[in-house]
Amino acid sequence: MFQTRKLAAGVQLHVHQTAQFKTINLSIRFKGKLTEQKAAARSVLANILQHSNAKYPSQMAFRIALDDLYGTSMYIDSAKRGNGHVMNLHAETVNDQYLSEQGVLDQVFAIMQAALLEPNLEQGLFKETIFNREKNNVKQRLESLIDDKTRYAQHRMLELALPGHPASIPSNGTIEEVENLTNQLVMDEYRSMLEENEVEIYIVGDVDPEEMAAKVQQYFPFEGREIPGKMPALVLTKPAQSHVLETAEMKQGKLHMAFYTPVTFRDAQFPVMQVMNGVLGGYAHSKLFTNIREKESMAYYVSSSYASHFGLMFVLAGIDQEMEQKAVKLVLEQLDSVKAGDISDTEMMQTKALLINSLKESLDSARGQIELDDQYTEMAGGLEPERLIENWQNVTKEDVSEAAKLLSLEMTYFLSGKEGSDDE
Repeated sequence: MFQTRKLAAGVQLHVHQTAQFKTINLSIRFKGKLTEQKAAARSVLANILQHSNAKYPSQMAFRIALDDLYGTSMYIDSAKRGNGHVMNLHAETVNDQYLSEQGVLDQVFAIMQAALLEPNLEQGLFKETIFNREKNNVKQRLESLIDDKTRYAQHRMLELALPGHPASIPSNGTIEEVENLTNQLVMDEYRSMLEENEVEIYIVGDVDPEEMAAKVQQYFPFEGREIPGKMPALVLTKPAQSHVLETAEMKQGKLHMAFYTPVTFRDAQFPVMQVMNGVLGGYAHSKLFTNIREKESMAYYVSSSYASHFGLMFVLAGIDQEMEQKAVKLVLEQLDSVKAGDISDTEMMQTKALLINSLKESLDSARGQIELDDQYTEMAGGLEPERLIENWQNVTKEDVSEAAKLLSLEMTYFLSGKEGSDDE
């Protein structure tokens, strides 16, 4: 789908030339190592670059400039991906060929260049008022995690089960790391990102790949950089505790269970594990949902999810405080049912249909195409939708049963409410 060319060492351009969209989507992604400090610094950095630069010093000036270009949208964000951290500058604009005015794409490139390469500086550092404001915004975002008890419980379980592992590092870092950030540290991370990170540039639209390569090199003349080899998946060590009970000011209990599997997205069994997750708890027709929530009526919500970068599977359930033991027993019974091959044709058919529909929905948007290609870049053969669909279709009940047998329950974490408290 994407034509890829190397612009410099560690810098690649991926272009999907298609008349599917009347817009052009551009994404510049910087990929670096994931640590708590880097995640914190890059999260603050994304906010700083998003809201102010030398050419457009205020957020309003930046928005007006984009609105004047036929409502062009642009954002900068950061996220973790496996063992790495990704900073992403994304823009979407209307294709010039549908306008009476020409040169809009060049103006969008120029604004992207200003946002990324012309920061609002003061004596060699980011403007102090802007740095302090965005640092505080990220800190408040992290503090709000405590109010979302489901996310908080998931974070606590990972923190306890896999301390220091990339799976337990929040994409925005920790409150402590954000508090410790200085303007100089964020500036150092900015320079490191531009000069040392692997750069992946994506363009989707009815465009000429040669012209896009020339524009990218004109506006973003990144020099080559030395990129280390792909980091091997980190070993999942056994948690110090298999069961943890904590309390918070709320009524509804949060049950979180962590399972390990040797299957990651790099393995041939990856599509099988995706189907297994769908049958177990990934969708509304799954065993967890139909048997625990609907038949037993004991869970406010229940589902499973597969973190394929790490070889982790999670089961999450919102239950009454006194129901922990019964809920764990029911979850394990459903897993045993899958291991035994007690899987209906309907469960298999609906799971495969939903996986395929989700893939097709992603392919219906330019952003979805970029995300999929970037997500599957380390898979053998890269992103080939037809191959992915064929792999899902070929999964059998026996395959799903064998995949379920690879799961090992490593931690059960229960966040229980305090008597007389209210949900937050």
